[in-house]
Amino acid sequence: MTRVTEDAHETAPVRLPGDQRPEHRGYVVAIDQGTTSTRCILFDHAGRLVAVAQREHRQHYPRPGWVEHDAAEIWRNVARLVPQAMAQVEATPADVVAIGIANQRETVVAWDRRTGDPVSPAVVWQDTRTTELVEEFSAHGGADRFTDVCGLPLTTYFSGPRITWMLRQDAGLRRRAENGDVLFGTMDSWLVWNLTGGPDGGRHVTDVTNASRTMLMDLETLDYSERMLAEFGIPRRALPRIVPSSQVYGAATTVVPGALIGAALGDQQAALFGQTCFSPGEAKCTYGTGSFLLMNTGTEITRSTHGLLTTVAHRIGEEPPVYALEGSIAITGALVQWLRDNLGLISTAPEIETLARTVEDNGGCYFVPAFSGLFAPHWRSEARGLVIGLTSFVTKGHIARAALEATAWQTREVVEAMDADSGLRLASLRVDGGMTSNNLLMQTVADVLDAPVVRPMVNETVSLGAAYAAGLAVGFWPDLDALRRRWHRAGQWSPTMGAEERELGWAYWQQAVQRTFDWIRH
Repeated sequence: MTRVTEDAHETAPVRLPGDQRPEHRGYVVAIDQGTTSTRCILFDHAGRLVAVAQREHRQHYPRPGWVEHDAAEIWRNVARLVPQAMAQVEATPADVVAIGIANQRETVVAWDRRTGDPVSPAVVWQDTRTTELVEEFSAHGGADRFTDVCGLPLTTYFSGPRITWMLRQDAGLRRRAENGDVLFGTMDSWLVWNLTGGPDGGRHVTDVTNASRTMLMDLETLDYSERMLAEFGIPRRALPRIVPSSQVYGAATTVVPGALIGAALGDQQAALFGQTCFSPGEAKCTYGTGSFLLMNTGTEITRSTHGLLTTVAHRIGEEPPVYALEGSIAITGALVQWLRDNLGLISTAPEIETLARTVEDNGGCYFVPAFSGLFAPHWRSEARGLVIGLTSFVTKGHIARAALEATAWQTREVVEAMDADSGLRLASLRVDGGMTSNNLLMQTVADVLDAPVVRPMVNETVSLGAAYAAGLAVGFWPDLDALRRRWHRAGQWSPTMGAEERELGWAYWQQAVQRTFDWIRH
């Protein structure tokens, strides 16, 4: 094992506490720093969840389209939650064999190297303030002008343009960044830096999965592209060093003093890892506010021609990186929340299934939730939501069913694109996230995909993936096969829909989606 040092070209061996290899005792601490909350979960050697603590943080909306977080608040929450979770099993720092981090991706933090204080609010992945900047870059070469380097289209989604925006707003900030006095990073960088000492020698690193979401990293070299840094006007000196997903970065000096920090992954890649999708063609979908479907494509880069993102799935130590195709769906669980909060159609989210079961089908009604445009595979920011096929026959039950079907049809859109890009055929889909408790939705997904849908015993796959990667880095688990043996199925849904019904619904869905395009005209 190696430990990252401050010199970008130097590694040094790490000795475990007491120079002892961890045995089948102790815990891995997983920090899941999400968009709305942070949670800390402890896993034992069997991969069982033994303790959990969670705390929400505030969402700030200073202007239309702007979304911000207080990075200092998030760090304070982490510092409180880890000891709380450890106390539930009376664990001491000596019982913690490793710490793994999973984080909301693309959210950018800027902070002062000397004081450790954020210099501005964190700009969240949902934020659209870079719209004009993205249009400026797209005007010369289109949205795909940089995909040959980074695998990503120009959209407001990714973190590189956010850093450019911040530097353009404040000439003083740019000078400080060029001098190395201000550091930038995603949430993984912010947490690792604070855990390993902050102003007193904190490690400024980011893992390859998070770096692959910045638009700044070359997918082949796994280092920052000089071309991209020049295009976006970002000084390399202000950026974290790119390191593997599973590797000891250093020891914590606070919160859990002495514990080795062994992993960091973007949350969706962590879920792929937690679902043990280690072979090409294996895929998972996390169903939450939005949904994220990732397919492992192996050690070769698969460049998408069907509207998907090429990203890094993980890298274990100095092994070759593993890549993935990703399809990001903007609105899934958020549609259920909208029906509850904005329309009052239901009073709690679980009621959507009960209401949808009052009817046998959608009554000819289709719901396309393009509330803020469409993500993969369309990438149409000007699209807006619609409900179509309405007749006097349609009831609120039909609307509820159409809302659930919208998630299933959007899943099929991404799967069809993945099959076309990868040349692989999805055999089954592993699922996780809050929406998987909706049995009707899971059955509908299986029906429209014509493939089994499988839910694992441990639904906290983001945290589990971070824990697995950290445990690998310190030898708590020996290899990927050992992790596969710890994955257990909790439920499975097999397709029951006839082919004719499936393809008719698919045709209607595609017509509905086409009608959302070009709604907003500049």
